[in-house]
Order: sequence, then structure tokens, then C-alpha cells
Amino acid sequence: MCGLRASTQPVVRLVRKHHLLVRVSHWLNLLLLAGLIVSGISIYWASPIYQHGPDPQTGNSDYFADAGVWLCAHVPGLHSCASPPDWLYNHFSLGPYMLAPAMRLHWCCAYLFMFNALVYLAGLCLGGEWRSLLPRASDGRGALFMAKHYLGAPFAWLSRRGRVPPRFNSQYNPLQRLAYFSIPVAGFLSVVTGWAIHKPMQLSWVAALLGGFDRARVWHFWLMCLFIAFVVPHVILVFAAGWDTVRSMITGWSSRIGDER
Repeated sequence: MCGLRASTQPVVRLVRKHHLLVRVSHWLNLLLLAGLIVSGISIYWASPIYQHGPDPQTGNSDYFADAGVWLCAHVPGLHSCASPPDWLYNHFSLGPYMLAPAMRLHWCCAYLFMFNALVYLAGLCLGGEWRSLLPRASDGRGALFMAKHYLGAPFAWLSRRGRVPPRFNSQYNPLQRLAYFSIPVAGFLSVVTGWAIHKPMQLSWVAALLGGFDRARVWHFWLMCLFIAFVVPHVILVFAAGWDTVRSMITGWSSRIGDER
């Protein structure tokens, strides 16, 4: 009887999940994206893309400056801020009046970002992980099911009701595949738009394909917003999924529970 019970107990098996190059480039991407974003916001301060007529009270024409003024006026503890229009720039970038250092840091991170992308793609090819990241024709509907599941998770947690996530016979669910596939595409577009902004005369044909210099800046700005919109829920969902997900991106191995057969 004891032997029968022992044989039916689920066992934990270790499976290889991420290639070394994928893991190294993944963690480097976090640092490089942080450098690109904070330096990019300082560059944005020097020439905001979205502006309005000067405010009659503050004289601001930058929406980021408007947001800083509003935060300092309504959030407790920020009322004593010396320069409310610069609050966002002081806390989420290198700061105002830092255009030259921001440009140097931005392009240093940009070159490293491009090299790191090649390392990531090499890791995907060597480890064969690229197959599991390719979107499928049925991913649209599956992504909606997973989005519904994720959006309902906080309410289920508050009401203490157990929820079983949709099951898919693949390493990544459809929403993950679409998200993970879109980020390299966004990275490629950010490089293209960045070069169009940096060399508008030499690469005028690239800027023309993007709708001109000003439109290229708009695309570049919203690609930055896309990266931020991806990273924040990605980190939350990774930690919600448990330690095994984080461990697999550190060690390359993941645990899988199955019957001993």
C-alpha cells in the first residue's frame, strides 16, 4: 500500500527553459531601458513633442510640466517643492538643463541596446526558444481569454475565490506570445526612429518613410511608452506567477510537476 502511494505521488522534474545568452541579455535590457528612458525624458524636456499655448498663470506650455504642477498642488508632502514644473523631470529623468549629458547617455545605452538585441536573438536561435515565441493564428482569441483572467485576478483575490487559468499546450500562453513578440519589433522600430531623429539629413529617406522628422519623434516617444506599459505589468505578473518563473530566468532551469511514469 505504501509503495503504491509512493508511486502515484507527483514528482518535480527540471527542464531547461532559457539559454544563457537569453538570460544575460534579458537582465541587461532592464538596465539599458532604464538608461534610455531617464535620458530620453531629459531630452524631451529640451524640446517637448506635445505642447499647448502658454498657461496664463504658470506660463507652462509642456504637459509634463503641467502634471508636475498638479502633483505638487494636490499630493500631500509635495507642496514645498521648489520647482513644481520640473518635478517629473527631477524624479524620472536626469533632470532639466541636462541635455548634453542626457544625449551622451542615451546614445551610449542605444549602442549597447542594439548589440544586446543581437545577443538576445542569438540566444533564441541557439536555444530553439524562438519557436515558442512565434504568434499563432489562434492567439487573438486566446489572448482575450488570458486578459480577462488577469483582469479578474485582483477581484478573485479580494473575494478569496479560487480561479483556474485557461490552459494551453505551449510554453507561453497566447497573450505572453503576442507581448514577447511585440517587444523585439518595438525595439527594432525604436532603433529606426532613433536614427531618423539623430541623422535627419543623412537618413532623410528613413524619416520620410516615418512621415517626416516630427512624426519620427512622435513614434519614438510612443515606443518608449509601449516599453513602460510592457515592463510594469510584466514584472507584476512574473512575481504573481511564483518564484519558479524568476528562477528560470536566472538559472535557465524550470521545475515541472508530473506523474512518475
